[in-house]
Amino acid sequence: MDGLRIAIAGAGGRMGRMLLEVTLKDVAATLVAAIDQPGVPEQGKDAGELVGMPCGVLVSSDRDAGIARATCLIDFTRPAATLQHLEICRRHGVAMVIGTTGFDAAGKAAIAAAAEDIAVVLAPNMSVGVNVVFKLLDVAARILGEGYDVEVFEAHHRHKVDAPSGTALRMGEVVAQALGRELRQCAIYTREGVTGERPQSSIGFATIRGGDIVGDHNVMFCGVGERIEIGHKASSRMPYALGSLRAAHFLVQRKSGLFDMQDVLGLR
Repeated sequence: MDGLRIAIAGAGGRMGRMLLEVTLKDVAATLVAAIDQPGVPEQGKDAGELVGMPCGVLVSSDRDAGIARATCLIDFTRPAATLQHLEICRRHGVAMVIGTTGFDAAGKAAIAAAAEDIAVVLAPNMSVGVNVVFKLLDVAARILGEGYDVEVFEAHHRHKVDAPSGTALRMGEVVAQALGRELRQCAIYTREGVTGERPQSSIGFATIRGGDIVGDHNVMFCGVGERIEIGHKASSRMPYALGSLRAAHFLVQRKSGLFDMQDVLGLR
């Protein structure tokens, strides 16, 4: 079987089902494996039936066999599971699109090491729109310079386990880099009580968790007499799925290397 052969991790979840749908609709891609944990209700079912598109690929917990059939694995699970999948991909020479967030320094180092042998796209947000926002933030920060206070706001559904979101952190990193700062030195993640005046070079973060919010992100550049806002609101997970498949197509011609969506979209 030639062409782009896709395996999807966490196939029975909300994001997994979106990935199933876009993959089955893409005439240039073939779904070859739908992977999920043992014991989930979807085990053994036709993965396509989960999205109303029967395809003959059954949801399975056999990660090794499923990944081995693919040319690319798309993974939006949890850091521990993703890192296990990463090693399987590395062993079989399978490319990987990683939409999972919340990696610690060791996890990021493991991904970078694996990318010496396989091609990996790692991005905090796979949405094309969000990645355009990253570019706009870089341009805005360079033009506005030091005269504006920067605040990053994000809101997600109640089930999200990491905060701030990977997208919000990346937004902060983009602005900090454009201003010649280190985010870890200037970020403020909590405010409570008598905090004193706002440090001029700080970048603040505000986090909301509730309901079924898919993902809202907004960056404010607050000056004297004006405020500039650059943001993105997602009403469904479909943009993340579409961007992930675009990333998978990007990896087809690459044997190794660590990339992000800015590379995929040619925004560098």
